[in-house]
Amino acid sequence: MPQLDIVAGRARERFDTLLNTIADNFSVSRRSPILHTPAEHHLHFEDVTFPSEDGTPLEGWLVPAAHADTIVIVNHPRYFSRSGLPAHVEPWRSDFGATGNDIEVNLVRDIAILHDAGYHVLAYDLRNFGHSGAANGGLTSAGIFESRDVIGSLIYVRSRSDLQQVKIALFSRCLGANATLFAMQRAPQMFGNVRCLVACQPLSPRMALERAFERHGLPIDLMDELDRRIKLRTSFGLNDMSPINAARSVRVPTLVYQVHADVMTRPSDVQAIFDAIPDHDALPKELFWIHGTTRRWDGYLHFQNEPNRILAWLERYTR
Repeated sequence: MPQLDIVAGRARERFDTLLNTIADNFSVSRRSPILHTPAEHHLHFEDVTFPSEDGTPLEGWLVPAAHADTIVIVNHPRYFSRSGLPAHVEPWRSDFGATGNDIEVNLVRDIAILHDAGYHVLAYDLRNFGHSGAANGGLTSAGIFESRDVIGSLIYVRSRSDLQQVKIALFSRCLGANATLFAMQRAPQMFGNVRCLVACQPLSPRMALERAFERHGLPIDLMDELDRRIKLRTSFGLNDMSPINAARSVRVPTLVYQVHADVMTRPSDVQAIFDAIPDHDALPKELFWIHGTTRRWDGYLHFQNEPNRILAWLERYTR
């Protein structure tokens, strides 16, 4: 198998630089600011801080809805905060322009839709994102460390006297979806009264990096070398960070959705994650594809543009 040490001259220098850049960017994520709040939708909300499972302080909003008997816990994709991502401005525009994702995503609109549908909402920043605390040396682990934040959000909801009797649904996106799957694998007892999961665009890191190789013109034979460099930075290999095995631990009704032609992954990866989720009469699951776009960000905007299918799923298992 060709390796970097047999690539000659300028090509070797270029590949070496690209591998280091990709490994660095994969291991640590730029924080996105909080640019929107529920106040823009005239919603009453509470700024909350609660500990992750390991004590990392997490920042969020609790948005109560009158007479609600269910809370939807919402988390965000990688690079985002609970309010979204300003990818229409620098430096994020340069980060994501090559994939066509140089548009703003305002996730606060999702909170407003859920609230108007009669749900309490808890939206929070994962560790090392938004206003939440730094942890694990600032490393992003594709859901492994972040699974502690999912568990922390469940503990927090159950700790509040005004929420102890409510039903819980999870709306987890990208890194947040991976983190939810890892949490279900590691601590299944924490999900005993969770009614359902909506998983938006879960992702295997290896697949995302294969697509990055294509964009940069890197030989796929160098993936093992990139894997080695990422492990030196994070202590985890790419296979360790795949959510496919963790998906076998799901024990709640699960709706998965994904942009089919997403240039940052392939349909086969999301299909493999979905296929790993157990499927029987007591544990329904569904997968639907978003067509007509290659932008991953359109998957994150889908709920606010076409909320009915997801709202119907939540209602089916919480009411």
